[in-house]
Parts: sequence; C-alpha cells; structure tokens
Amino acid sequence: MYSAYMVVIAAVVVFILLLIYFYNKIINLRNRADEAFSGIDVQYKKRFDLIPNLVQTVKEYMTYEKDTLNHLTELRTKALSGSISQDEYIKLSEEADKLVKSIIVSAENYPDLKASKNMEMVQRSLNEVEEQLAASRRAYNAAVRDLNNGVQMIPTNFFASILHITTREYIDIPETEKENVNIKDLFNK
Repeated sequence: MYSAYMVVIAAVVVFILLLIYFYNKIINLRNRADEAFSGIDVQYKKRFDLIPNLVQTVKEYMTYEKDTLNHLTELRTKALSGSISQDEYIKLSEEADKLVKSIIVSAENYPDLKASKNMEMVQRSLNEVEEQLAASRRAYNAAVRDLNNGVQMIPTNFFASILHITTREYIDIPETEKENVNIKDLFNK
C-alpha cells in the first residue's frame, strides 16, 4: 500500500515537473523571438537615424529624387512613432530598404556627390548598419523557427494555445532581390 502511494506521488511529481518544463520552454522561445526582434529594431533605429544625414547629403545634389527622399522621411516618422505592429514595422522597413538602395544607386549619377566626404561617411555607415541588420534578421528568423516549432509541436503546443502564443512570420527577401544580377547591364550603365 505504501509503495503504491509512492508510485502515485512520484508520477504526480514527474507530471508537474514536465508541465513546468514545457511551460518554461514555450515562454523561453517566445522571449527569444521577442529579443531577436528587439535586435532588428535596434538596427532599424540606427538606419532610420542615418536617414536624415543621407537625405541632407543627397538633397543638395538630387532634385528629381525629391519624392523618394520625402517618402523615406515619412517612413522613418511612421517607424519611430511606436504605434505600429511588428509585422507592419517589418513591412515598412522593407520598403525603406528599397528606397535607400534606390537613392544610393541614383547617387552614382552625381560624380560630385560620390566624391563627397559626407556621402562616403554616410554610405560606410549604411553599409555597416545593413550588415548588422542582416545578422539580426538571421538571428530573428532562427528564433522564430524555434518558436514556431514550439507552437506547433506536441506537447508545447498545448501551452502555446493556452497562453495564446502564435506562430510568427519570417523576414523574407523580396522576390526582386532573389533574381540574378545581370552583370552586362551594370557595365552598360
């Protein structure tokens, strides 16, 4: 009789320990994904802080790109407002990616601008931020993969549903950036 109680108590203790383990695991996965997103947020903030310098440097040389510069400034304002969701923030930042790249490409048409010390400094800073942003995106996608696995796999999926923790979207590269670069076109410009 005594050993039967010990077996039941041991089973209950093991069950409670498993519950605690899986609960903590799903919370840990969610927190790692949040931390990884925070890393991306920091890099985007650095980039958005560089945008006024880029705009000011380029503005003097570029008149017909004024709409692009204005749109980029609007995106920066929206991103820093803090009133948008993570998914909206990522989409807005991807749009800013395209605009920054188009400004840098357009700047190539202005020899004085290319030679400007300010432009060189801004481009170096942007390149550094872009490299750090790429690393942050990789870390975020890895954390999202782990979280999504936890949300979708048994037994952690039970805790995820109880805690209303859902899967998150990966940060993907737009299809246009996946296309092969036509080197011939680059030399003909």
